[in-house]
Order: sequence, then structure tokens, then C-alpha cells
Amino acid sequence: MHSSQDDATAPVQLWSVEAGRKPVEKSDAVAREEPLEIRVRGQRVTVTMRTPGEDEELAVGFLLTEGIIKTREEVLEVAHCVQGEAAAKRNVLNVFLAPTVEVDFGRLTRHVSATSSCGVCGKTSIESVHQHFPPVRSEISVAAAILCQLPDRLRAAQETFRQTGGLHAAGIFDRQGMLIGLREDIGRHNAVDKVVGAGCLNGHLPFDSHILLVSGRASFEIMQKALAARIPIVAAVSAPSSLAVEFAQESGQTLIGFLRGKNLNVYSRSERIR
Repeated sequence: MHSSQDDATAPVQLWSVEAGRKPVEKSDAVAREEPLEIRVRGQRVTVTMRTPGEDEELAVGFLLTEGIIKTREEVLEVAHCVQGEAAAKRNVLNVFLAPTVEVDFGRLTRHVSATSSCGVCGKTSIESVHQHFPPVRSEISVAAAILCQLPDRLRAAQETFRQTGGLHAAGIFDRQGMLIGLREDIGRHNAVDKVVGAGCLNGHLPFDSHILLVSGRASFEIMQKALAARIPIVAAVSAPSSLAVEFAQESGQTLIGFLRGKNLNVYSRSERIR
């Protein structure tokens, strides 16, 4: 699967409390983290800290999960800016949209600021999201035994995680448990945006008969991004937040937490699990 570009290294001392052991000097692989400024029609809409690589997918996925675009055809071009110091590191990306796409820059800026500072609140936030993404409807049914296999399949495909131990992953699986796409990033939300953006650019959306698995916890933002891609089942190896559970119930999504070994907790729409 895809890995980040130019993995970084750092000097490190390996310590042990065993008697007589001295610190050992070595070089260690670490996850690269750099800012990415996303612009739409030349205007900045957000800056996110991300693992470089798949930046075009990240930008398209972000715009789709924020409700700015709905289809691949609305994206004319995604290009790195070629001027300025940040551009020299390929950390500024401009997205050119079809003239028919209306962008409320004021709403987008306010929403992104609120999301990044966790300034969302329960019912009001859910109703706001549903104005852009109605609840999902899907007849998908998945065996619990298949779901329990997914974390190992996700981990086996995480190339950069094996090198650094510092990245989140988001994977899209079909109902038979086959991995359709995986992306890694230092930010769990970015990993979801990347895998959704890849699906959009490759013409695979909607993911209305698929499963999203995230390597960390399930948050409100993760559930919102999954809903934008029309994903009916979201699973996490860790815990969901209370707002994620409420959002899943209101959005018709099956939410699974603590997917580990032979166990899973189903917090919403358990009728899709057999």
C-alpha cells in the first residue's frame, strides 16, 4: 500500500534498567510531520499537520468530507504551489474547482476552526452535518467473524507504521473483508481524508457497501467523514466518544468499538452484524 515520502530519522539513546547496561546510540526512524496549507481557488481554507504523501488525496478528501464537493467531476486540478518558502517544500496545495461549485469560504473557515479546537456541541453539530449529508441507508450485512479479522489485515498493510510505530491508519474493506484501500498519516482524521479522497479520485465512491476501520478511537469527526463517503459501518480498535455514538445513531451508521481479537462492541445499528 502507499507509504509516506522520505521517512525521517533521528538520533536516539536506547536505555535499559538492567544492571551494567549503558545507553546505546543509534539512528531511529520517526514519522515525518509537516504542515499542509490547502487552498481553494487560491484562497486558504485550512492548514493541517500531516505526514507528507498523498497530499492530493488528502485535499480532495477534506473538501468532500466538509461538503464542499460531492463528485470527482467537480475537481478540475490539484496542484502544488510553486512560489514561496513553503512551496519549496511542497507544503501548499491549490485545488481548482468547476465554476459551478459554490464555496462559502466564511462557513468553511468557521467550521474548520471549530472542529480543530473540538468546539462542537451535540445535537446542534449533528443537525448541521445532516444539512449536507443525510443519514445513510444500506442493506449491507457482515459476519462478526470477518470483522474480527480486519485489524490484523490493516496492520499487515501498514508499511510506514512498521518502520516508525507513529502513524494512524484508515482502511476501507468490502463486506467479504477484502482491503480496498489504506492510507496512513500522523493524524487519524487525515488518514480518513486520504483514503476517502483516493476513493473519490479513482471513481469508487460512494462506499455504501463498505466498512471503514480506523486504528485509533472513533470520534465525531471520523463519523462525519464516513457519512460524507456514505460508509454504513465504522469500526475502531479503540473506544468511541459519546458524541460519535450519538452521531452514529442519528446517521444510520453501525458503530463498532474495541475491535480486538475475537471481541467487538456494537454501539449502533447492530442489525448489520450477524
